Amino acid sequence: MKHSTDRILTTHVGSLIRPADLQDFLRAKQGGKPYDEQGFQACLTRSVAEVVQRQAQAGIDVVSDGEFGKSISWAQYALTRLSGFTRRPIKEDKANPFKRGADRTKFADFYAELDAKEVVSTTMEAICTGPIAYVGNDELTRDIANFKAALGKVKVEEAFMPVAAPASVIPDRKNEYYKNDEELQVAIAAAMRAEYKTIVDAGFIVQLDDARSAVTYDRMVPPGSFADYKKWLAQQIDILNHAIEGLPQDRVRYHICWGSWPGPHTSDVPLKDIVDVVLKAKVGAFVIEGANPRHEHEWQVWKNAKLGAGQMLIPGVISHATNVVEHPELVAERIVRLAKIVGRENVIAGTDCGFAQGPFYRRVHPQIMWAKLEALAEGARIASKELWSKAAA
Repeated sequence: MKHSTDRILTTHVGSLIRPADLQDFLRAKQGGKPYDEQGFQACLTRSVAEVVQRQAQAGIDVVSDGEFGKSISWAQYALTRLSGFTRRPIKEDKANPFKRGADRTKFADFYAELDAKEVVSTTMEAICTGPIAYVGNDELTRDIANFKAALGKVKVEEAFMPVAAPASVIPDRKNEYYKNDEELQVAIAAAMRAEYKTIVDAGFIVQLDDARSAVTYDRMVPPGSFADYKKWLAQQIDILNHAIEGLPQDRVRYHICWGSWPGPHTSDVPLKDIVDVVLKAKVGAFVIEGANPRHEHEWQVWKNAKLGAGQMLIPGVISHATNVVEHPELVAERIVRLAKIVGRENVIAGTDCGFAQGPFYRRVHPQIMWAKLEALAEGARIASKELWSKAAA
């Protein structure tokens, strides 16, 4: 994993807005309707090539495939790659695990209005009913091939593929097979290791997306205590470390955020309260939300929290959740203040979260997404000029 040795490098969290023609194929595929398989594969290959080229043009140094090969969301996609899960309709709205949490309780009227506007509603739940094994080799091999072909046509610094961390694989899943949830999570991690290793072996950086690690606090406390939550989080980091054991540390990024939804987030767990546990992940870089108004102040956490030898910080300096395009000078300010704390060579500028949490769901307009990535690149250039010119002086 390259460090910012002579300028601030740029990247993002991974998921990008899918083009309309690709969405048409995925919609038919999800709905069980007839579609042209060859046409779909050709469209997917073309779409990945175009999105990689567009990232390079925007000035992004470490690019992804946009997660275009995933036919479901960033976390639920694992349903197509793991055996052992059954999907059933959620019978009652009050039983919907996706509609609970302290923030939702405090702002019930707001969330009722938000839910009414949501483009995608969750009506199915996933239940583990048998042994878990990785069965997604064909999909993963296809995605790797498409990504490699696309990268052959551009000049970028590095490439990464985002996948779900063990704690975030099929979140809110139910267990009807294993003795307990911990045994289930260990089985998921063991199966997902095949995906992680294949991506690294293909020459890419693997990014483990783990929104559930921080969001669980909102779901657990109350009635649980902070001590309960922190114990749970420590267990998840242990499971994650076991899943990536033996993989080169500098080929693994770990992304945490407090959920991508556009809500108040007043019950988010403070980074300062969990950073000691998060930093126990044996990874090369931490991709952490830091541009939205609930978490931007947390850059100061890094005055006391220390990265390990060779580790990097990829802070969110661009928000995924507002159509307001950040001014490049603000982006530069966010980068510089962190670079002065952890070292300029240990900072890569990133985004808070993905711009699309699934194939049909987006947080901003596509034009805005590209404008934000361009602002990210320009902000990094401004920051680089300040950080390196002052050092030279």
